Amino acid sequence: MNRQIEEWRTEAEALRAKRPRHILFLCVANSARSQMAEGIARSLAPQGVRVSSAGSSPASVRPQAIQVLDEIAIDISDHRSKGLESIDAESVDAVITLCAEEVCPVFLGKAHRVHWGLLDPAGITGTEEARLNAFRSIRDELLRRLNVLFGRGEEAAVTKPQAIAIVGNSGAGKTTLLERLIPALKGKGLRVGVVKHDAHRFDIDHPGKDSHRLTAAGADTMMITS
Repeated sequence: MNRQIEEWRTEAEALRAKRPRHILFLCVANSARSQMAEGIARSLAPQGVRVSSAGSSPASVRPQAIQVLDEIAIDISDHRSKGLESIDAESVDAVITLCAEEVCPVFLGKAHRVHWGLLDPAGITGTEEARLNAFRSIRDELLRRLNVLFGRGEEAAVTKPQAIAIVGNSGAGKTTLLERLIPALKGKGLRVGVVKHDAHRFDIDHPGKDSHRLTAAGADTMMITS
């Protein structure tokens, strides 16, 4: 097993054993990674566990972060970037910093600290789809780690893949069904691959085409066979 994976999983399991009541996610701008982590953690945390996020230089929540969480049915559209001064340090008993290439904020409270260095997706350049895919990649990694932290069976999701076959005539609504199913599966912490079979000539990844729609819905892998 990759040493880095061993480390974050060990840290997540150790933190779960401490049963923290208030978890704080930190990065610099509180605009992408920590906002997504807060949204995902709130969806997974047991009742009574408080989840917050903040940054040392708060900016504004990235629209891509809102969009890729909406793809897995998590709404952070009302989130706002916050500074450390807005957090009651005495109530926080676990801090997870998410900075990779930047200098992480310093938290002066007495909380247990964990560092998960994840690249800032906001720093990715290129097409809007490329930028969204960067946000999706961080979203999925946070889902993976937070499923372990909250004991949601990440191991089963990774080691026991399942296949679902959807068959129907053209125009029956298969793609629309998958556009709804993929985010639901992703919301369970699963990675989703799609294989589309077509018996006729087709275009790939053009807006409006099935492969483009299913990738936009959050499919991690998209394959087409004929």
